[in-house]
Amino acid sequence: MTILCIGDGSAKLYPADSAGAKAANLAHMAALGLPVPPAFILPIELCAAITRGEPDAKKKMADGLDEGIKFLECATGRIFGDRRRPLLVSVRSGAARSMPGMLDTVLNVGCVPDAVRGLIRMTGNPHFAYDCRRRFLESCGSVVFGIESAAFTAPLASLMSAEGVAQEQDLDCEALERLAAGDQQIVERERGPGADDPRDDLKAAAEAVYLSWMSDRARAYRKMEQLESLQGTAVTVQAMVFGNYNARSGAGVAFSRNPSTGGSEPVIDVLFASQGEDVVSGRRNPETEAAIARFHPAIDQELRAALKRLEREFVDVQDVEFTIENGKLWLLQTRAAKRTPQAAVRFAIDFVKDGLITPAEALRRLEGIDLSHLAKKRLVGIDAPIAQGIGAAAGVATGRVAFDSTSAARLAAGGDPVILLRPNINTADVRGFDAGAGIVAAVGGRTAHAALVARQLGKPCIVGCAKLTVDPAGRAAQIAGRDIHEGDWLSIDGETGAIYMGQGKVVVEQSTSELEEIARWKHAAASRGEAAAAASKA
Repeated sequence: MTILCIGDGSAKLYPADSAGAKAANLAHMAALGLPVPPAFILPIELCAAITRGEPDAKKKMADGLDEGIKFLECATGRIFGDRRRPLLVSVRSGAARSMPGMLDTVLNVGCVPDAVRGLIRMTGNPHFAYDCRRRFLESCGSVVFGIESAAFTAPLASLMSAEGVAQEQDLDCEALERLAAGDQQIVERERGPGADDPRDDLKAAAEAVYLSWMSDRARAYRKMEQLESLQGTAVTVQAMVFGNYNARSGAGVAFSRNPSTGGSEPVIDVLFASQGEDVVSGRRNPETEAAIARFHPAIDQELRAALKRLEREFVDVQDVEFTIENGKLWLLQTRAAKRTPQAAVRFAIDFVKDGLITPAEALRRLEGIDLSHLAKKRLVGIDAPIAQGIGAAAGVATGRVAFDSTSAARLAAGGDPVILLRPNINTADVRGFDAGAGIVAAVGGRTAHAALVARQLGKPCIVGCAKLTVDPAGRAAQIAGRDIHEGDWLSIDGETGAIYMGQGKVVVEQSTSELEEIARWKHAAASRGEAAAAASKA
């Protein structure tokens, strides 16, 4: 089996059918000279054999990993699991078509005890080193060994309370060392005690990513999006860059245009002293581009320039994941942005006006979109909003409250629309997204994976509502001090972020300008078709 390498000094491009869309786009960015950490790819063709448990496939995977790690060690000048200059890697998925957040990722692989000492020796920053160690144990424990996330989040919450801090990055290095030691005990209860072996961890992580192709949420997503013809996922192993390195570091997601409204300005979220999973998981409330402009104005301009270049290169609105490591920008992913129907039409019209695509191509991109979604909708017959969150997917909805995917499907089966209410939203809730008319979360940002999925499904979505607390187990919530129970009526506006008590009435106001533009394209295309037919007969 031949691995595919990114960052070896060449400008190779790889087809998405073998490398996966994520790696193909990484290679494309590297060929453009954009800052991309080196990586290698195990191809999609291995996925089916791994999921069937074929021994020969596991041997091919192990050999590919050994070859790839040698390449990364040469490219970075670091040694995997080393006690002096350790190399840490991320192990990510990548199907031929984007499936945001549906497949697994393991980060900080290689952060064994020797590597922790190496990170401290290399950086002089024990806080960073122990943060990487506990992140690896939590990621590996949940993805590889199937340990419930609560096994890690409960001790973290308890430690934060005991230390009197509101955010995990405010824990000092001694507290993080204790947290990592506790996480190690949790993992050892599953895999057994013994010395950490970074090579074994890497193989286990790669196999887990391949196996995530058959997870319930991945299969449900493929069915919803009619992607059942896809053959599997690739595995991309990439040198880690660290948004949690120090206060001058961070991680974020950037859209080259607004994927909810179709506006032309970029949408950028960032979390400082954090890694990318903190942003896309929806577990925390990120800051906006203004924070980057304030602390790193040069990086803000570099990121904006990269967004503009990528949009023109791929001739589509881009969704980019990035990391700032100690004042340096790195790009980790780009893909076509998931968008609401309204945004899709706005993008198509603007791209035609800018001469980037033809009207014929715009019509092709709009195939399958229900143009009735272009109608502007608003809520009437309802009191003032009781709370405000961040609009993540435009549109309005009214429905009965559900607190999990199962109850959302049950209420929807009864004929009523449903509003899914969650402490935070993640891609495990995908069945609830499908059943619901709208989604609200107490925590999370516009760029979280779950918000992307909501936009793609055309469901209004509100995140980061500070006045909302949700107790899914108790099937209850409070919004601005008001008790909310399963089955109660709520109404939401996913553009403004407003939340209302009760059942509002949805009024439709037809938007004509976009429809008229699309009608002109269709008329012109029909006229050309008639002229061509007449010419052929002549």
